[in-house]
Amino acid sequence: MEAAVLSRFAKSTLTRVVALGFVLIGAASGPTQLAQAGGSLEQRKLPMRFNWVACEPNCGGWVTAIGIVTADTPKDFEDFARSRSLDGAAVVLDSSGGSVNDAITLGRRWRKMGLMTTIGVSVQSRTPAGIRSSIVPEAYCESMCVFLLLSGKTRYVPDGARVRVHQIWMGDRADDARAASYTAHDLTIIERDIGRLAKYTFEMGGTGELLALALSVPPWEDLHELSPQELRDANLITTQAIADLLPQRGDVAATAVAAADPKPVQERFVHQPSAASTKTAEAALPTGGTAPAATSPPR
Repeated sequence: MEAAVLSRFAKSTLTRVVALGFVLIGAASGPTQLAQAGGSLEQRKLPMRFNWVACEPNCGGWVTAIGIVTADTPKDFEDFARSRSLDGAAVVLDSSGGSVNDAITLGRRWRKMGLMTTIGVSVQSRTPAGIRSSIVPEAYCESMCVFLLLSGKTRYVPDGARVRVHQIWMGDRADDARAASYTAHDLTIIERDIGRLAKYTFEMGGTGELLALALSVPPWEDLHELSPQELRDANLITTQAIADLLPQRGDVAATAVAAADPKPVQERFVHQPSAASTKTAEAALPTGGTAPAATSPPR
């Protein structure tokens, strides 16, 4: 099934995509976890999907965005948003990146709606007050996901979240980027997408530091994880409080759950956008050694 999914999205994609999963374990003395509202490892390998997580009666809820950005993602989001009033809502990201141009399109749409962004996995727990939805911060935002994070009007990166970047590349040649051959047209695509990404970064209030960090990591190296200082230098953080993103109702604030046990890193894979999309670079990342396929999106 995985092979079928990968072949379906084979055209041009980012360098490498890493998907990481987490087993959420509630402490014996804490709330009992009932279900994970976020997504599994398999969902993070699939095209991005959106879900509304309600946290009544304590807050208004949030949107989860799990998976890889493909040529269909902007339309999928429009379909998801059509029947909901999402202006000013928070989006919780758990993503390995995806198509550069489609992520830029989606990010501009989110900024126009005044959406706020953070990183995490949504879970449901049983507490003395009943079932409660909350956010576990131990999640990943890699490659083009970092630029989706940047689109938020308000941006929060919790302790435990991993934000990682790398160069954009030709996704169909990321497996062995140094040995692959490239035409002048291929280089034109990469240069074009770097220009588009730079314009978008400054539109969203990002800095040259973010671009410099991302574009300095070749596809055959591990993704670069941004330090707390680099997150600030890139202007990826605008608040230190999750409460600034989640509208509160009543006296109890929806806060991130503390306990989470990360699973071992899963093997990365290269995402390929659908044949209908314009050839573009993709941003994907590897966790530990091997480089994925090539296209031009940064993570």
